[in-house]
Amino acid sequence: MAGNIFGELFRVTTFGESHGEALGCVIDGCPAGLEISAADIEKELARRRPGGVYGSRDEKDTPEILSGVFEGKTLGSPIAIVVRNTNQNSGDYGELKDIYRPGHADFTWDAKFGFRDWRGGGRSSGRETLCRVAAGAIAKKFLALSGITVRAWVSSIAGLQQPSPGEDDFDFDEIERNPLRVPSKNGAARAMAKIEELRAEGDSAGGIVTCLATGVPAGLGEPVFDKLDARLAAAALSIGACKGIEFGAGFAAAGLKGSENNSAENSGGGILGGISSGQDIFFRAAFKPTPSIGKPQKALDREGKTREITIKGRHDVCIVPRAVPVVEAMSALVLADFLLLSRSNRI
Repeated sequence: MAGNIFGELFRVTTFGESHGEALGCVIDGCPAGLEISAADIEKELARRRPGGVYGSRDEKDTPEILSGVFEGKTLGSPIAIVVRNTNQNSGDYGELKDIYRPGHADFTWDAKFGFRDWRGGGRSSGRETLCRVAAGAIAKKFLALSGITVRAWVSSIAGLQQPSPGEDDFDFDEIERNPLRVPSKNGAARAMAKIEELRAEGDSAGGIVTCLATGVPAGLGEPVFDKLDARLAAAALSIGACKGIEFGAGFAAAGLKGSENNSAENSGGGILGGISSGQDIFFRAAFKPTPSIGKPQKALDREGKTREITIKGRHDVCIVPRAVPVVEAMSALVLADFLLLSRSNRI
């Protein structure tokens, strides 16, 4: 399964299943001398964990650095990180092992491999994203040496739009103060009420994550098949629930005149011709509603028969707030990779 490897020079391989013994990653290509600790990784993993509003499986997610770090610095050799599963409850899925849950990868995984881990989706579970966040923590530390930061927030949730940077109610500091990771105290209160309403109905919600990368130098990216925005798009869309992405003005640019779009600040989202312009890079990624809901649903089983099911277990009403550190991690991995690649572009 070559799809478990991401990147060219800053290269990450992830492993593990939702209800297996552990999950983890191996990072190859990280330069030597970078200061890194398990606490740095755990801090990012804690942001991915559910809070009180989610109602889903909650684990401490303590990372163990097995190799590649000595006396607090990277060695230049592969960095192996593992996180043990400690709170899996496979019994929640016993009744569904021969049923394809609506909106999940159950059927497609079976169609591809003819065999699957039915315990919480196995490798296709959202829990796999902790591997990305662990690797992203190291990429963020590497980018920081060059003055590059990556920040994301929930800009829309359950159909409720949140303020944008520059608007009165937008507050960067508020993002990590509320469990929904929206940049507005008032917006968080309204969204929380909607989320609780959906929880009571046994339903779920989706939303949009906006990502902003600052300090990115001009010149990152390749002009034809390996454009920076194409790689960032692939990175975001590799996150299980992500269903769309747009840079800068995005789809709205299709309705503008050339004069309007050319003069619009950051119309390309900080990327022109697939190469960073030196401006801030920003994009929006859309996430679908959690498919595991408490309402009765129709589903097919392995014999092709229609069954009515109610999915049990611990599931997020909305995964979008937990997607914020994942989007940051995937973006950081792309930028770290291109930053290393850029060092070979000139004599």
